[in-house]
Amino acid sequence: MRLSRYFLPTIKENPSEAQIASHRLMLRAGMIRQGAAGIYSWLPLGLRVLKKIENIVREEQNRAGALEVLMPTIQSSELWEESGRYDDYGKEMLRIEDRHGRNMLFGPTNEEMITDIFRREIHSYKDLPKNLYHIQWKFRDEIRPRFGVMRGREFLMKDAYSFDLTPEEGVNSYNAMFVAYLRTFARLGLKAIPMRADTGPIGGDLSHEFLVIAETGESEVFFHKDFEGMESLVDFPADAEGLQAIVNEWTTPYAATEEMHSEDDCPVEGNNLIRGRGIEVGHIFFFGDKYSKPMKASVQGPEGEMLNVQMGSYGVGVSRLVGGIIEACHDENGIVWPEAVAPFKIGLMNLGAKNEECTAFCDVLYAELEEAGIEVLFDDTKDGAGAKFKNMDLIGLPWQVAVGPRGLKNGVVELKNRKTGEKEELTKEALLAKFTA
Repeated sequence: MRLSRYFLPTIKENPSEAQIASHRLMLRAGMIRQGAAGIYSWLPLGLRVLKKIENIVREEQNRAGALEVLMPTIQSSELWEESGRYDDYGKEMLRIEDRHGRNMLFGPTNEEMITDIFRREIHSYKDLPKNLYHIQWKFRDEIRPRFGVMRGREFLMKDAYSFDLTPEEGVNSYNAMFVAYLRTFARLGLKAIPMRADTGPIGGDLSHEFLVIAETGESEVFFHKDFEGMESLVDFPADAEGLQAIVNEWTTPYAATEEMHSEDDCPVEGNNLIRGRGIEVGHIFFFGDKYSKPMKASVQGPEGEMLNVQMGSYGVGVSRLVGGIIEACHDENGIVWPEAVAPFKIGLMNLGAKNEECTAFCDVLYAELEEAGIEVLFDDTKDGAGAKFKNMDLIGLPWQVAVGPRGLKNGVVELKNRKTGEKEELTKEALLAKFTA
């Protein structure tokens, strides 16, 4: 993509309304713009990142055996009244009345709707287990939306819902999602630590939050230093024993949020306990028949008896992850994207826009990189070299290629690694070989 044809409205100064790094940098890098309090438009650069995160989340859900559906954003109040949550949910739920006077709502979550779909279509234990998920926009009317996409009112969420015949099989589905989450965050370039969590209004007695450690995290967390050496891109096991073994490995070391931690009762001593800040990026629940029982979501068992299905729900804040990754991956100059989610892999800069030889060389290099399937943002503008370097550091592409008249005389271009700052001079052939090997 040529920058001269792109829509990338960057900002030089920090916006006064932004309190945390991700909000400041997403505004400055031209990724989002606010439409109303806690509601944002995603501009081209931000949308590319959002879609890459969404695709990784989708791939790992599919790998875990979940099946994708798509449920509507607007729901009828009847299902929520049936489950008993319509009046309990609070003012975070945006309640709507349609033209016929029927009570509707902008869905904050989908347990009721997915349960209704299930009970209408599945009636026998032979059709279990099932895990259905969707990636859809949600709305929760936060009393004080803040921190950009980290705590907005409208957000993109992945919700999965498992249905099993027995509690034991339900826990196995829970474990599969636990492992899928480890893999998802590892592929996104993050180390997410699972911590036992309060189930809140979702219900049930088995729940884990996945938190990414970042200096600017919302909550204080405490965890054993063993987590730092654990590899989270685990192979996905084919059996229940393998799943349980991974879950055991990741839940044996101590980890707790501030609310769950007690200094007096903490089992970890001395330097083995690490104190840090965490950002919640995923939350999973197993709640048995909390919804299936009142909503009569039952199936016929092997002996002919009717059994309430065992359910779990599994959420990942897809749009929130954009902010979470930036909080964990930035420096004083801007964003430092992990390669898996970077909007472009290479930022190509023509430092001699008025030099015909330099421009011709850049045009050829850009075409060859594109032909090789490498995502390139080509700064072909007439801005000065200093402005180009600052802009590339701000938007945080993993690699920067600078082409200038002086280097071309020696037949080389400069390649910079955005994360490490390391630079090297390469011929065009060596550069192409490096990225197409």
